[in-house]
Amino acid sequence: MVCLDVDGTIVDFDGHMYPEVRAEIMNVMEAGHHVLIATGRAFHATLPIIRDIGLHSGYSVCSNGGVSLRLDPDLEEGFEIVARSTFDPSSVLDALRERIPTAKFAIEDVDGNYLSTERFQDFSFGVQAKGVTFEELEEATAVRLVVFSQDSSTQEFASAIEALGLQGITYSVGYNAWLDVAGAGVTKASGLDALRQVLHIDEADTVAIGDGFNDVEMLEWAGRGVAMGQAPREVKRVADEVTDTVHDGGLATVLRTLL
Repeated sequence: MVCLDVDGTIVDFDGHMYPEVRAEIMNVMEAGHHVLIATGRAFHATLPIIRDIGLHSGYSVCSNGGVSLRLDPDLEEGFEIVARSTFDPSSVLDALRERIPTAKFAIEDVDGNYLSTERFQDFSFGVQAKGVTFEELEEATAVRLVVFSQDSSTQEFASAIEALGLQGITYSVGYNAWLDVAGAGVTKASGLDALRQVLHIDEADTVAIGDGFNDVEMLEWAGRGVAMGQAPREVKRVADEVTDTVHDGGLATVLRTLL
């Protein structure tokens, strides 16, 4: 079971996938391994990657574990959502707005729509976000809450979140002043472990490769956790090994060891 982060792992930060990476992913699939995408992207933004690497059947995890897909070419759209974890974002939103008044917010709702304040939009949504009031955002049921503040550094943002002592959620801070929030205990690892059991794969036979703070739980969970070369020090620390950077084909290097 080979679990692959997308941004900074399969593709670089401009969204470019190197030919050798695509080729090695295909080789690993042809060798009979289960390849799963495990990403913070919403499923709308994940499907183009899934199709690009030729992954037509199996499973994938999106929205940092909030949504799991089953891929099947016989399905009308080629996929179906088999699991979705939700939470009430109202108390988190109130606390964050008070602590970080300049923050922008977006929520992935139970239907896969994105609702946002201040025309907040990001490629990871995969769809055009609908502008709503803060009060409307509080009333939504969330799969994923995204918070962004251009007026804070990553460290300031992380410190502010830590100081809030938020309960009932799981969160990870991105490279910039970016926060991803999910329900309590919901991570890439939780989504992947549920699929591991469906696939009847032993824990020791799992490999995960990623580069971000939202990959930490996944790298700790995997039998073999590999951090990309450009990953922050804290991410590398929890991994079993470190490969080359995304620009140097680090993922392809790891995948060749599985053949």
